[in-house]
Amino acid sequence: MTIAPERPQNASLVQQFEYGLDAPICLTWELTYACNLECAHCLSSSGRRDPRELSTEQCKAVIDELQRMQVFYVNIGGGEPTIRPDFWELLEYAVNHQVGVKFSTNGVRITPERAAFLASPACNGYVDVQISLDGATAEVNDYVRGPGSYDTALAALQNLKDAGFEDAKISVVCTRENIGQLDEFKALADRFGATLRLTRLRPSGRGADVWDELHPLPEQQRELYDWLMAHTAEGEEVLTGDSFFHLAAFGESLPGLNLCGAGRVVCLIDPIGDVYACPFAIHDNFLAGNLLAEGGFQKVWQDSALFNELRSPQTGGACSSCQFFDSCRGGCMAAKFFTGLPLDGPDPECVQGYGEHALAGERTIPAPSQDHSKANPTRNQPVMLKLLTAPPVSACAESPLAGFDPTTPATTCGTGCCS
Repeated sequence: MTIAPERPQNASLVQQFEYGLDAPICLTWELTYACNLECAHCLSSSGRRDPRELSTEQCKAVIDELQRMQVFYVNIGGGEPTIRPDFWELLEYAVNHQVGVKFSTNGVRITPERAAFLASPACNGYVDVQISLDGATAEVNDYVRGPGSYDTALAALQNLKDAGFEDAKISVVCTRENIGQLDEFKALADRFGATLRLTRLRPSGRGADVWDELHPLPEQQRELYDWLMAHTAEGEEVLTGDSFFHLAAFGESLPGLNLCGAGRVVCLIDPIGDVYACPFAIHDNFLAGNLLAEGGFQKVWQDSALFNELRSPQTGGACSSCQFFDSCRGGCMAAKFFTGLPLDGPDPECVQGYGEHALAGERTIPAPSQDHSKANPTRNQPVMLKLLTAPPVSACAESPLAGFDPTTPATTCGTGCCS
C-alpha cells in the first residue's frame, strides 16, 4: 500500500482536487469494445468485443460499489455501449441504485421505443444521452465516422425530441475538418432542443494514426477559443468536458476546473475491469489495477501507486517558468504521452507555440498496448481510413492465390506481378 500525499490546509478548491478525492466525481466506463462503426479517430480502437468482458452480475457489483462510494455519475461509452444485450438492464440497475448515467452513443439503437423509455419516469432524470456527431453535414461527419452515420445520429436526435426527452447532448470531437462548422453545430443543437458538447481530439487509439491530419491548426485553436468565450459570455450553455484547458494560455480561462483530473477526480474502467488514470489514455503506462482483485475498485482508486503519484505535487517541468502555467497547467497528459513528449513538458497543441518546438525535436512515439479494431474493413469504414490505407504492393501480397491457374507452371502467380 502506498501513502497518499498530505493534503495542504487552506488550499483552493482546484488545489484540493489536484490532491485527489476519496471517490471520483465521475468516471468513464467503457462497457464494451464492440462497435458497429469504425471511426477513424476512435481513442479506444474499438470494433471487436473482448471475450473477457465483465458479466452482467459483475457489472452490477461495480454499480453497487460506486453507490457505496457515492460516485456522482458514470460516463458510459465503448465501443457502442447499446450493442451489449444487457445495456438497458444495467442502465435501469444504475438508476435504481442512485448512480447517474451519461452514455455516449452513435444512435444506432435509439429507436422511438427506446427514446420513449429514456424520457419516461423510469429513468427519473438520472440519465443523460450524448449523440456523437463529428460533422454538421454528412460530408464532414461521414468522412471520419463512416457512411450513414450522420443520418443515424440525426434520426436518434429526432426520436429523442419526439419522445419528449429533455436536453440531449450533441457530442462533437473538434477536428480540422469541423472547426468551421461551430455555428452550424449550435444550430443543430437548437433544432433538436439539445445542448452542444465540444471535446478535444486526442492522439490515442486510432486517433494517433490520424492526429497529424485531423488535429486543429493553430489558427483554428484561436477560432475555437474565441467562439467558446463569445458563447459563454452570451450566457449560452456549451459544454466542453473541461477538455480545452490548454486554451487558457490565450488569456482568460474557460469555464470549468481547467486542470488534468486523471487519477484525481476522474478515471476509466475498461470492459474487463482494468482501471486507468485517464479516459483518454488506455495504455499500460496508465493502468492502475483491476477491480476484480481483492478490495475492488475502491482499493485501486484510493491505494494504487500510480494514482498517488499523480496526486503528488507536480513540478511543471519545462512549463513551470511560463507565465501561463497557472492557467493551462501544462496541458493534457494523454496528448503529450501519445505524441512522444515528456509529461512535464508542453502540450503538443500549446497555444504559445512551445508544443511545435517540442514536436520538432527527437521523440519516440509509444506503441499502442491494445487494439480492438475490426480485423477486416466493413461497409461502415470511414472514407478517411480508406484514403489512409495503402494499396497492396502486388496482387499476391493481398492474396497468396491471386490469379492462380493450376494449368500454368508454378514459377509465377499468373498476374504478372512476380515476373
